[in-house]
Amino acid sequence: DVQLVESGGGSVQAGGSLRLSCLASGYTYSSNRMGWFRQAPGKEREGVAAIYTGGGSTYYADSVKGRFTISQDNAKNTVYLQMNSLKPEDTAMYYCAADFGYGGSWYVPEHFGYWGQGTQVTVS
Repeated sequence: DVQLVESGGGSVQAGGSLRLSCLASGYTYSSNRMGWFRQAPGKEREGVAAIYTGGGSTYYADSVKGRFTISQDNAKNTVYLQMNSLKPEDTAMYYCAADFGYGGSWYVPEHFGYWGQGTQVTVS
């Protein structure tokens, strides 16, 4: 089975940076796309960024454009989320997700079939 493991979360002050990593394993062919989502207490899960693994096209939520960068290292089966200029409103549990062919809009959580357990990001 596909397994996704996030790491790199932590607590930082506003303006600081973090890099999240998502290590994927247990698959025999590449995913169509990988995504990062986040969910704060009392709020719905929202799409943060996505990358289409074949061509490398990236997409971002308006709230993080210019501050966050999603990237991939296919040799390491790893997807990253570089987060700069962090704001308190970025505080959330961040989840890595994989889509192996469901399709649909990248920012919809239900369009991704596999999920990691999350890593907490706190910005004060």
